[in-house]
Amino acid sequence: MRTIQIKISDSDFEKYNFEKKDINFTDLVDLISLEYARKALLECNRIAENEGLSKMTMDEIDAEIKAVRDAKANS
Repeated sequence: MRTIQIKISDSDFEKYNFEKKDINFTDLVDLISLEYARKALLECNRIAENEGLSKMTMDEIDAEIKAVRDAKANS
């Protein structure tokens, strides 16, 4: 096994939720992936709010899904 040393700022250390100084590569990738997923979710929420999608009822969402599925089935 090889070891690499990476220096990061205090703010990035907190942002990526590093709890210990020694971390394996798989855990590093997981922590960074979680932060990217969090950012993507926040962006999706922002877009949904801007487009009015966040105000849709479950019945409206179900109807949209059904319409897409029906269109696909009839293609």
